Amino acid sequence: MTLLKKPTGVLLKHCWRKSVTTWTPLATAFNSPPYKKINFTRNEAGLFCMPELKNHEGFYLLKDNVTNHTEELIQEAISPNRKRKMVQIFDELSDSLCKVADLSEFIRVAHPQSKYAQAAEDACISISGIVEHLNTHKTLFMALSNVAHNGDIVPTTDVDKHVSKLFLFDFEQSGIHLKEEEREKVVRLNDYILQLGQKFMHGAVVPTSFPRSQVPESIRNYFPSEGDQILVSGLYTNSNNGMAREAAYKLYLYPSERQEELLTDLLKCRHALGKICGFQTYAHRALNSSTVESPEMVKEFIDELTRELRPRADADFRIMEEMKRKESGNKNAKLAAWDTPYFTSLMKRNALNANANEFLPYFSLGGCMQGLDNLMRSLYGISLQNTEMEPGESWHNDIYKLSVVHEKEGLLGYIYCDFFERNGKPNQDCHFTIQGGKRWSDGSYQLPIVVVMLNLSQPRWTGPTLLTPSRVDNLFHEMGHAMHSMLARTEYQHVTGTRCSTDFAEVPSVLMEYFASDPRVVRTFAKHFQTHKPMSEDMLQRLCASKNLFSASETQLQVFYSALDQIYHGDPSKQGATTTETLKNVQSDYYSLPYVENTAWQLRFSHLVGYGAKYYSYLISKTIASWIWQTYFEENPFNRESGEKYRQEVLAHGGGVPSRQLVANFLKRDLTPQNLAQSLITEIDINNDKIKHMLKVEA
Repeated sequence: MTLLKKPTGVLLKHCWRKSVTTWTPLATAFNSPPYKKINFTRNEAGLFCMPELKNHEGFYLLKDNVTNHTEELIQEAISPNRKRKMVQIFDELSDSLCKVADLSEFIRVAHPQSKYAQAAEDACISISGIVEHLNTHKTLFMALSNVAHNGDIVPTTDVDKHVSKLFLFDFEQSGIHLKEEEREKVVRLNDYILQLGQKFMHGAVVPTSFPRSQVPESIRNYFPSEGDQILVSGLYTNSNNGMAREAAYKLYLYPSERQEELLTDLLKCRHALGKICGFQTYAHRALNSSTVESPEMVKEFIDELTRELRPRADADFRIMEEMKRKESGNKNAKLAAWDTPYFTSLMKRNALNANANEFLPYFSLGGCMQGLDNLMRSLYGISLQNTEMEPGESWHNDIYKLSVVHEKEGLLGYIYCDFFERNGKPNQDCHFTIQGGKRWSDGSYQLPIVVVMLNLSQPRWTGPTLLTPSRVDNLFHEMGHAMHSMLARTEYQHVTGTRCSTDFAEVPSVLMEYFASDPRVVRTFAKHFQTHKPMSEDMLQRLCASKNLFSASETQLQVFYSALDQIYHGDPSKQGATTTETLKNVQSDYYSLPYVENTAWQLRFSHLVGYGAKYYSYLISKTIASWIWQTYFEENPFNRESGEKYRQEVLAHGGGVPSRQLVANFLKRDLTPQNLAQSLITEIDINNDKIKHMLKVEA
């Protein structure tokens, strides 16, 4: 079939952008129910083709091997007769540990057999012990510190120096550079922070219990009961009953003394940790080597964005308030925090006629994978090839393996697709690095291996797995992470692919969401799974427009969250007596809707644990991705020249070049708070104009 051949020559240059009338082998594979192949002849290859992992006991062998290799590398690093660059030794040390730790962490959470999961967990614990040993190895630290500050005994590059400083900063996280008394305090604080975080996250999802008698009778049936108590386990944002939404918001977010105590202690411990390690605040420590470089720049950025967003968000809220008055019949009704998700969804359904179920038949999993393949071919000359696995290579029979192949460079790496829900599997969409790419001394390249995990329903013999538009966005997002790993060609695995600053790691994945929201891209693969007819132009435009509805108010909410996180992890003298008092003050400065009395939203905000002082990262990543899209891809999302430039100047470097420098060089403008804010405001204005035009046309 012509469409399976590589496009060659001028006439076929754009063939992969056109809608096709039949499924490619890739689409067919992902649209078919996976099945377990019976092996009669071939030997077991082991998980991820690692011969040690033909059975679960192999994890103990991996642990022993890496323990011995670690000791060899330590001796090489501290030897007076060292021949290699210090950074090369440290990267090999990191690579050896990460190969076992990352693999074990994934198998621990993903393998359906408990004996594998337990062996992997034991390996994780062992690697943690090795790392703790390294973190107290003064001689090793001094050897690295000497090189980082005074230069190596062999010639080094700017990348070598940058990566050496990253290793040194990682080393200093344990306080090894401090006096022993202070170092021990750092260890205790880190342990206490871990425990407080775990307890806070557990409490953040515990349902609120409230006497039934205190809830209006008209809405009691909206909530489950337990004896004389009703249980509220969420915000009921999609309920069409305004009283139920209000009750859920006020009950679920009712202040918890225990959660307030945990959060207060967590923030105090983090501040103490930052101070002991020589930083002004915990936020200064967390943002070291980040894209924005300091909390001061984050504040400038969100303040600038707030000034620009306020009138635009207020306009969004006025539309929602009018909708509320019309629906309730109360001309004096006021919009509240519990209303915004509901009226955003209502606007999508009514004004834009964008119902998720309407689009389902056009987004088969195979069709979406075909769309990704089309896009990768256009931008990078890369194909995603479904590859048969060896016996014992995967952890379940519904896994797909993709070989990522460049038209000239050949095999770039492997992506394992763990897409379907199953008992015991984490209910999250995420990307796992199993093996990072790196350049070996002989010039060969260690190929990256990653897993993309989703939780889709299994395909049936009656039809393939169908994705909602939000699921399509998630697929493109996670594949953005995977392609970052595949296309990086770094000297060192410590900085390969997604191993870069937190506020840059999301840029490639968020950028992929822009492609998934562009009608020209979606048009290439959105076709009915039965008739193969393409999605109508009207549906296509409505779908893409609906993704940007009320984007100013949604962005303002993210700014508010980011500001709150920064202030919590900043100067304690600028905070209120309680975390709720701080929230009230921040909300009045950064969000248009008022604080709701007797609520404590922050006590449900579990991201404060995993993204402490870094919640702004998504906002910065979104901003940079928007800027890249507007500069290089908005005019033509299939532009090969732009794709190659993006690959060579951004993706190829991973974290090997400071991310601020990397982005500034690529965009040819400095990343000032004003430039960053303006890129996002420009996007919001363009999208609002498109939506207004569409609503006028339909009216």
